[in-house]
Amino acid sequence: MNAQKITIQSTNNENILKFVSNQILINGGSYEFNNIDEAKNSPLAQQLFYLPFVKKIFITANFIAIQRFDIVEWIDVQEEVKEQIEAYFTAGGIAIKENLESRKKAAIEVYAEATPNPSTMKFGTNKSLTTTDVEYKNIEEASKSSPLAKALFGFQFVKEVFISENYISITKFDIIEWNDVYAEIRNFISSYLQENKTIIKELPKSIEKTNKPTTKEFDADELKGTPAKIIAILDEYIRPAVASDGGNIAFKSYDQDTKIVSVILQGACSGCPSSTITLKNGIETMLQEMLPNEISQVVAING
Repeated sequence: MNAQKITIQSTNNENILKFVSNQILINGGSYEFNNIDEAKNSPLAQQLFYLPFVKKIFITANFIAIQRFDIVEWIDVQEEVKEQIEAYFTAGGIAIKENLESRKKAAIEVYAEATPNPSTMKFGTNKSLTTTDVEYKNIEEASKSSPLAKALFGFQFVKEVFISENYISITKFDIIEWNDVYAEIRNFISSYLQENKTIIKELPKSIEKTNKPTTKEFDADELKGTPAKIIAILDEYIRPAVASDGGNIAFKSYDQDTKIVSVILQGACSGCPSSTITLKNGIETMLQEMLPNEISQVVAING
């Protein structure tokens, strides 16, 4: 099993920071604790409450959100908190004693967040939605796979739907402005999730072919060498950053001869005016620095 790693992500609230895990923390639901007494079923939360600046803790499937008191700034303590959480899990600690009857389960929440792509809005939630990122370009693709995506396409202005682990990115047609409709979509998603309706009943048959990495002279099922290094860098450094903006960048292929990396842009990244800058100044530069002489160019096959 891979070592448990924690990635720090900012939120819209400067007092709240997310510590995202590369492994599942709890089997379902979410938990909110306002003090150490409420956290008796969470050894992790109890330990974190001993930090004098911790005000509130929220634990869900893949992240821990911590609200601080104003006595410190996150920039001064976030690395210490990250290391403490990683050390806790490395020592075999668990996030929640989920079998206890007195556990506290938080209500499902949905929030809307603008993205760098003006056509795309991110709707985040504290509910785990899927373990596999799925993108739907039209209602036909959604009909056989995702009842939620199909329902969203019922809104005439919805152009594309991207469902990730804990958020949904929706791209609209230009016939309306997000300010006029985002509240309606947020309320719809919230009601849908509260009623515990099916989100994805089966993955599209094309998803394995679309998302499976392919390389020239490499077996897609046994990636090694440069392709494996590229995927590791994308997963650790790039994907968490673009996910915070409602997007995803997936590795597609690596050509040994030309040293060109092809990626797939999804969610808010697809069609985003700044995606070219992100590719060239962000991903391409990072890969070239971390894998010298192995990368000539990064291109988006659907950019």
